[in-house]
Amino acid sequence: MQAAGANIIDLFSGCGGFSLGAELAGCHTLAAVDIDPDLQSAYALNFPHTSKVQASVADLDLASWQKLIGKVRPDGIIGGPPCQGFSRIGKRSKEDPRNSLIGHFYRQIKILRPKFFVMENVEGLLDDGNREVLDAALEQVKSHYRILGPFVVDASEYGAATSRRRVIVIGYDPDELPTLSEQNFAPVGVKKATVRDAIEDLPAPISPSAGEEFGWGKYPKIDKRTLSAYAKLMRRAAPANLGWAKAVLELDAGRVSGLFRTEHTEAVTKRFSKVTQGKSDAISKCPRLSWEGLCPTLRAGTGSDKGSFQSIRPLHPSRPRVITVREAARLQGFPDWFVFHPTKWHSFRMIGNSVSPFVSRYLLSKLLQEMDVAIAA
Repeated sequence: MQAAGANIIDLFSGCGGFSLGAELAGCHTLAAVDIDPDLQSAYALNFPHTSKVQASVADLDLASWQKLIGKVRPDGIIGGPPCQGFSRIGKRSKEDPRNSLIGHFYRQIKILRPKFFVMENVEGLLDDGNREVLDAALEQVKSHYRILGPFVVDASEYGAATSRRRVIVIGYDPDELPTLSEQNFAPVGVKKATVRDAIEDLPAPISPSAGEEFGWGKYPKIDKRTLSAYAKLMRRAAPANLGWAKAVLELDAGRVSGLFRTEHTEAVTKRFSKVTQGKSDAISKCPRLSWEGLCPTLRAGTGSDKGSFQSIRPLHPSRPRVITVREAARLQGFPDWFVFHPTKWHSFRMIGNSVSPFVSRYLLSKLLQEMDVAIAA
C-alpha cells in the first residue's frame, strides 16, 4: 500500500513552487490559497487539477473548508506565510499585519488536523522579537503534533543552483507517522549544481515585439549529450497531471517561455560589461553571476500595495545584462514547462517569493516515505 497521492493544501501558494515540489514527490494539491491574483495567476495555468482559492487565509474557517473540499481530511498542509515583516532586507516591523498570518497558518492546521505540515519562512523569523511570533503561533498545535525545528535549509544543498537559506518547521501527528527528527530531512546523496549547469543551454533574450505574451523562444542547436544533468531535468516534459496545455506543446516543439529581455541604456550596458564575475555593479548593486558558483538569493520586490519596488536582479555571467525570467526560474529550480506571467515584474516576484521546488520535493518525499512506513506497520 502506497502513500503516494497524499492530499495536501497549499496556503499562501503564490505561483506554486511549494506545490510543485510536493506534486513531484507524489502528492496531489486539493486546494491552493492566495490573496494576490497576480501571483496566483500562474498557479491556475500550471496546476489545472487543483482548486484555486483567492482569499485571505485569515478569513477561512471550518465552514469555508467544508465548501471547498467537503469532508476530505488533507494528509498535509504546506505554506510560506508572507515574510516581509521578518526579512533582514529592508524595513522590519513587529506590527506588520502580515506577521499575524503565521498564526492563521497554524489556526488552519488546528481546524483541519492533517497528518503533517511544513512551513517555510525567512531566517529573520529566528531573530529576537520575531521568534516569539512563531512560538506563540505554534502553541495552537503543540498538543497534537510533534514539532521539528525551526531549522535552516539551503536550497543549494538540495540541488538548486542558488544559495537560498530558509527556515523550515515540520510537524507530524505521532499517532500516524513514526518518530522523526530533523536529521530525516537533511540532504543525502544530492548532487550540487552551478550556474553553468543551470542556464548555459538556454536561449538568448528576445525583444518583447518578437514573441508572444509569455516570451517564447527556441532552444539553441547544441549536442544534447553535452547538456548538464540539471538542464536535462529542467527540459523534461511535464507530468501528466501538471502543466498548461500551450506550454506543454511549446516545449515539445523545443520552445521555452520567459525570454523577454530587459532593455538597458548604452551607458548601463557599458557599465555592466566591466563588472567581473563575483563582483557587483557599483551603482545598481546588481551582482555578476559566476559560471562555476551559485546564484545569490533571488529577491521578490514588492507588490503594488507596498510601492511596486523592483528587486535587484543578477547579471548574466558573461553578458552585459540582467538575467531573464527563464534564467531566474532555472536557478530557483523551476522546470521549463512552468510558465509565470506576461510581465517580467510579476514573474520575478513569483520566483523571488517561491520555495525552491528542489527543497519542497525532497522534504515531502521524506514525509511520504514515512507515511508508507506507518501504513506498512
